[in-house]
Amino acid sequence: MVALCCLFALPLGCGSRAVQDKNPDAMNDDALRYLALGDSYTIGERVPEAGRWPVQLVKLLRTEGVNIADPEIIARTGWTTDELAVGIERVTPQGPYDLVSLLIGVNNQYRGRSTDEYRHGFANLLDQAIAFAGGEADRVFVVSIPDWGVTPFAEGRDRAQIADEIDVFNTINRAEAKQRGVAYVDITPGSRKATSKPEFVAGDGLHPSASMYATWAQKALPVALEALKASE
Repeated sequence: MVALCCLFALPLGCGSRAVQDKNPDAMNDDALRYLALGDSYTIGERVPEAGRWPVQLVKLLRTEGVNIADPEIIARTGWTTDELAVGIERVTPQGPYDLVSLLIGVNNQYRGRSTDEYRHGFANLLDQAIAFAGGEADRVFVVSIPDWGVTPFAEGRDRAQIADEIDVFNTINRAEAKQRGVAYVDITPGSRKATSKPEFVAGDGLHPSASMYATWAQKALPVALEALKASE
């Protein structure tokens, strides 16, 4: 249980990973700006910085000829929707951004938080994300919650129940995205391939590896390219 708390329920103020990463040297006056909001899946727990999916996405965008700065990341392992909201308030990112992503909710599910609470918190965060994008919903995309129940860490737990709960939470975030005209990147089915692909799991037996994140970046690429057209 101690390990679980360290990985999923890290209290605010504990430093598992940096809250925000910003490389001013990679920015210039013409570079597009990308803000990634989330938890351990966005900050890339147990993978090097280059393995984080937002970083891999930016690399793919650059290969497509997009002049985009390194991602600005507000995320921390263990964060729920309300903790991400506090983290955003502390960092106070300055928009408008050309691209904004939001992936949050696994810790709400893990801690047994209600779906009503999640819907309310997620909706508020999504509205914030749109505001950071200058009020342009088509510059924002939501990433679904992966299924941690397929990982070795979930051994001995009710994997079917975890999957069902993750699906319910994803039904909520998908509906909130659709209501606002925000694009949706569904990485959950792919995350379940970790059952037969151990290389998709990081060394802690719980979080995705850089290889798994690469599949997320590839899936997000066409959505990001379409979103960036809105900022031209």
